[in-house]
Amino acid sequence: MRTTRRLLLKGLLGWAIALLLTFSHLLLSLGANATDTPAEVPTELRGIWLTNIDSEVLFSSRNLVSGLRRLDYLNFNTLYPTVWNGGYTLYPSPIAEETFGVALDPHPGFEGRDMLGEVVAEGHRLGMTVIPWFEFGLMAPAETELTAQHPDWLTTRADGDRIWMEGGRIPRVWLNPFHPEVQDFMVELLTEAVQRYPIDGIQLDDHFGIPVEFGYDPLTVERYRQDHDGAAPPDDPTDPDWVRWRANEITRLMQRVIAEVHAINPDCLISLSPNPRQFAFENYLQDWGTWERRGWLDELIVQIYRRDMERFIFEVERPDVQVAREFLPVSIGILIGLKDRITDMELIAEQVEEVRDRQFAGVSFFFYETLGNRDSLFRGLFPTPAQRPTPPDLGIN
Repeated sequence: MRTTRRLLLKGLLGWAIALLLTFSHLLLSLGANATDTPAEVPTELRGIWLTNIDSEVLFSSRNLVSGLRRLDYLNFNTLYPTVWNGGYTLYPSPIAEETFGVALDPHPGFEGRDMLGEVVAEGHRLGMTVIPWFEFGLMAPAETELTAQHPDWLTTRADGDRIWMEGGRIPRVWLNPFHPEVQDFMVELLTEAVQRYPIDGIQLDDHFGIPVEFGYDPLTVERYRQDHDGAAPPDDPTDPDWVRWRANEITRLMQRVIAEVHAINPDCLISLSPNPRQFAFENYLQDWGTWERRGWLDELIVQIYRRDMERFIFEVERPDVQVAREFLPVSIGILIGLKDRITDMELIAEQVEEVRDRQFAGVSFFFYETLGNRDSLFRGLFPTPAQRPTPPDLGIN
């Protein structure tokens, strides 16, 4: 009896040890598989615009480094720092100094610094893509050194008026994209940044055009007459042929910008952040649909700053937006707040979800300061790192 009992206990113990070893082996195997096959890193543009309006992030090296490390923690991967705003460059520019005598925005926060150099150095150290944003494009303040020294560079309405009220309250003027000296200045400004800094790209936006009511300055009128057997432009600024002629001239300028940028750095990304296509063409003579079909753009971020979800979805589902996706990575610009009106986080999350559901390339947020004190919520949108989409035909990693 005792022998039988010992044999039984010995058998049970052996079975238990065998079961434990099998279970341990299974755990080790699962652990090894988890180590050998890491979770796939998603591909998604996660951009953010850094401005010098209603924001302090660019005005000191300390603010800048702290801000970029914060964005890295929040798993952003692309920075769009403004570098041409308010009639000034926000980095020391020999071209700006030569053109209108001021090399750097006079705000004391930029004095003695090279803000763009700092963004590039810290952003690249953190593994982020840096694409300087030439925010003002062809727009300028009504009163600045640039406009005071080059009044002939400005375009006008049919009545000769030069002033355009931004947001109905801020007086602006527009550099004439049909003026050869304006064209040279814009090309030199953009290529200067590409030549002097190891940036990943350049970005233009809805201001690389002019309001449809402009283009009646003497130089442009004379150029139009030369192309139309002496006939003057129509009095109606929305006349289809007059709109198309001016849009084509801006397209030629864009073509020159791209050619000269790529002559310096063939891998420099060309990023555009416009308004929706029909609005951009009809209101600002910006024919970005032609630009993307010709393969001039490496990424497109359509500004859809809507607080109404039905309107937001309507804009992202426009046929022209869907067509653009056949040519290049298309992302959506989302408004996360303005100075006095922060967008509700629930709405932001809903818009990001709609963009992801439709498999766009990603999102970019306007703008840094309106992240507010919501880091945990934004981290919830981007819980893990992501790599940027790769533009087609560039062969870059």
